[in-house]
Amino acid sequence: QVQLVESGGGLVQAGGSLRLSCAASGTASRSIFSIKTMGWYRQAPGKQRELVATTTSGGATNYADSVKGRFTISRDDAKNTVYLQMNSLKPEDTAVYYCTVLLYLGFDYWGQGTQVTVSS
Repeated sequence: QVQLVESGGGLVQAGGSLRLSCAASGTASRSIFSIKTMGWYRQAPGKQRELVATTTSGGATNYADSVKGRFTISRDDAKNTVYLQMNSLKPEDTAVYYCTVLLYLGFDYWGQGTQVTVSS
């Protein structure tokens, strides 16, 4: 059973920074049960869930245009952990942020979400 535990959300003023972490357990290394892609999505009130950033086991990264240059995604495969460094935060970044992992097996898993609130 794959489980994701997120941390690092909170309240910050506009222009501030936060770092989100997501640790995955229940996966394996060097098999179809290992992690292929790790990423972050977010959902603001009244809006659909949207991609924030992803990173693959090969090191490729992908960002939403709205966060490019401000957010950085990274991963520590030894710890099965993905991070999201968020700088120059804006009120429009306010949302629940969800961690997700995709296994080589083809199954994806989601965390419970962590609230990020940016005050103006």
